[in-house]
Amino acid sequence: MSSIQDVATLANVSAATASRALSRPDMVAQPTRERVLHAAQQLGYQPNMLARSLRQRETRTIGVIVTDILNHFHATLAKGVQDAADRHGYTAFLFNTDEDAGKERRALDTLRGHLPQGLIVVPTAHSRENLKLVPNLPIVELDRVTGNPGVTTVTVDNIGGARAATKHLIGLGHTRLGMIVGKQDISTAVERHAGFQQTLEEAGIEYHPELVLPGEHREEDGRHAALRLLSLPAHLRPTALFVGNNEMTVGAVLAARELGLNIPDDLSIVGFDDSRWAQTMTPPITVVAQPAYDLGVLACDHLIAQLGYLQAGHLQSGRARASPARVQLPTQLIVRQSTAPPVCVSTV
Repeated sequence: MSSIQDVATLANVSAATASRALSRPDMVAQPTRERVLHAAQQLGYQPNMLARSLRQRETRTIGVIVTDILNHFHATLAKGVQDAADRHGYTAFLFNTDEDAGKERRALDTLRGHLPQGLIVVPTAHSRENLKLVPNLPIVELDRVTGNPGVTTVTVDNIGGARAATKHLIGLGHTRLGMIVGKQDISTAVERHAGFQQTLEEAGIEYHPELVLPGEHREEDGRHAALRLLSLPAHLRPTALFVGNNEMTVGAVLAARELGLNIPDDLSIVGFDDSRWAQTMTPPITVVAQPAYDLGVLACDHLIAQLGYLQAGHLQSGRARASPARVQLPTQLIVRQSTAPPVCVSTV
């Protein structure tokens, strides 16, 4: 591999001048710059970007931390972030936490060693504490929020989405509605549960806490919760389920099949998140769809804008920052064949 000294020798300049010609071309006279560029092309010289970044204490990288890369929703978020980062000339380092606080801390420790300029994170329940490991790093919280007032957040209207799903089921005539919620120390789960409960109360329909069971956002959690709810006597079990994310929705559908219940004749189901399987399943699942790719793109665009603000010299002595943004996108209720009016059951 050719070195910067080889380029300098061929161009008949000093190594410092050759380096400036390649990294700060505006500081070098045009004839000299052209001579250095021609020499670099002849030798096939490639600068060591990592070494340069370590010397300058600056990189063109950002960190991206999601909680479940196998979940279609989180994979799509990451795709949006990475596409936007590439457009801005940044490299995104992707980490997956599996909702584990320890993995999140290790990801942050690893990132610190790579000198990222900023971070996009889908928070876990422990992120507010863990993010203290990177106190001066510009951060955008994506999908979920920690409650930290000093960071930009990019989310959807979870309450509005839950209200639309619940109103749809009530409009079909359901009065015994159950919900499989996510962890109640996660902002999205709290908001979706709140929208569900509010809508029932506004419609004058009794909220049955025994028909609301928590899950850990995984398929198996949804299955276990649904089995408990759907194994109740016919006159006590819910005629409709609102499920808090796509993975738990899969579990709920599997539970209904295990128990020999027909969807939607015996049970209506609405899930939160759309995906290809939701569209192709028999029957196709009614969902609250989120613009996952757009969320990722917006999160990255806001982070890069914040980095530009800092690089423009607006940050003085670590005291002044760009005002954090609160971006919230709408959801969309997509009605398919997994919801229908309830079949009357005996109350005996």
